[in-house]
Amino acid sequence: MSMDVSERLSFFAALFRVDENPAMGMWLLYITIILLSIVVYKLGFAKKLPLFQTILIYIFLILGCTVLTFLGVFLPVAEGLIVAALILIIYKIRLHQQKKQDAANLE
Repeated sequence: MSMDVSERLSFFAALFRVDENPAMGMWLLYITIILLSIVVYKLGFAKKLPLFQTILIYIFLILGCTVLTFLGVFLPVAEGLIVAALILIIYKIRLHQQKKQDAANLE
């Protein structure tokens, strides 16, 4: 009645073979989560800030991704970030179209 760990892995953890090659798999998962977090941050929350504050935000974002990576082995963290990025992309496209339509209506 032993449980196979590979059956419980999230999609990206299984894709990066965290169970077979933990060192490389965790680094790949970590980098994936960092990149997706940066995309979600830029699409949804980023504002123009001074350089020092921007660097500080990215440092804390990367540190937070360390915890998310450990959770992301068995939970769909990276998958959730992809969904969030897609929703924000759709929102940005619709917002851009709405602004374009509003500008056309003013003329």
